[in-house]
Amino acid sequence: MNLFQHLSDANTQWVLAGTLLLGMASGVLGSFAYLKKQSLIGDAMAHAALPGICIAFLLYGQKSLFWFFAGAAFSGLLAAYFIQAIVKNSRIKEDTSIALVLSVFFGIGIVLLTFINQNGSGNQSGLNNYIFGQAASLVGNDVKIIAIVAMILLAVTALFFKEFKLLTFDPQFAEGIGLPVRFFNGLLMVLIVSAVMIGLQAVGVILMAAMLITPALSARYWTERMDRMVVIAGGIGALSGVVGTIFSTASEGLPTGPLIILAATLIFLFSMVFAPRRGLLVNIVKQMKMRRQTARENIMLSMFDLMEETMRKPAARHATGFGEEQIRGLRPVSKRLFARVMKQLIKENLVSSDGNRYALTEQGKEQAYQIALKNRLMEVYKMYEMKFSHEEVEKQEDIFALPGPLLQELSRYLQQLGRMPVRLSKTGPGENRRNRNNIIGQRGADSGYEL
Repeated sequence: MNLFQHLSDANTQWVLAGTLLLGMASGVLGSFAYLKKQSLIGDAMAHAALPGICIAFLLYGQKSLFWFFAGAAFSGLLAAYFIQAIVKNSRIKEDTSIALVLSVFFGIGIVLLTFINQNGSGNQSGLNNYIFGQAASLVGNDVKIIAIVAMILLAVTALFFKEFKLLTFDPQFAEGIGLPVRFFNGLLMVLIVSAVMIGLQAVGVILMAAMLITPALSARYWTERMDRMVVIAGGIGALSGVVGTIFSTASEGLPTGPLIILAATLIFLFSMVFAPRRGLLVNIVKQMKMRRQTARENIMLSMFDLMEETMRKPAARHATGFGEEQIRGLRPVSKRLFARVMKQLIKENLVSSDGNRYALTEQGKEQAYQIALKNRLMEVYKMYEMKFSHEEVEKQEDIFALPGPLLQELSRYLQQLGRMPVRLSKTGPGENRRNRNNIIGQRGADSGYEL
């Protein structure tokens, strides 16, 4: 039987619809759990659901997805209450509290499950499927319940999205403006628990936490905005559910739940590597560009320093250039990177070379002067940072964006320290002063401040 014949089967379509809705709801609500740094909550709720399912079976006497959900929800919410109570009334931190409650509830669940299996009715009830999940066992009524619950979860999340967003990023401010923080915290926890409950039969207790968090983690690589993140996470969750179900259908004998998690993990790995702004590949490219730009500036600064030194020594003023070892000796740069950067500088007509020695061209001297001025102004700014703390400068490129009067003051300090760079280009003293004022900032020159 080929894939299309499998997909035309009514049971496969039910499973596909159920895993799609499950993935969507899990991705959306998992975004809030991830951003609130409560990623382990889903794992705790999934493990804590097992005793509730077992107790529901013991009370009802047979398999009923509705009563299983009810028992799992009660047990999960009880576990959530215990987690918060332990954190609030003791010195135990939240992660330790989650681990403690998770292990206790799961241990109770295993004891109850063993008791039910020893009575010979556990396998018939399908309780064993809740450990690792078995999406293939979903039938029409099961999917209807999952669909109804998932749509309710999505609707409630959309209705209170602004409140949940504020609660996630600034709970103190939310409380300050009169938002019922405890109510919305409780509501969000109920939604997360509900998402976990509807996924237990398809994915299982062990893997449900991954279903909740992995799509959210993948979505975080693609955007900085929460509304977009929630939508992307829902889409990734739905796609994972569909892809996992299709692969499970195409390859007989492979469980659907683990394949759904593998699909979500592959999407996460792709996002981690290829996301356009936060992916590893982009960061590697940025680091390479930054390394090359730093080497470029270091080489030009070294050449500027050497030429500046020759101008102060009459005997060395006729030097026609500098060797590679001289340049690299001031600011270490690898030979390979030096060769690549120097080749680019020669191509841009900033450096001239006779094969063994290198010299700055007139255009290169001007650019090197600006780099030196920027670096030395930044050095002085760092020296007197407490005095200029009202003007925050994080990068050297931002130093020229400072107000004109402040730049003039930094320049005076630079002159007093004898660190004002010497202009190497062939211009007169008056033109040097005008050029320097233009570099330091037109606002400073227009305000009547002079160096």
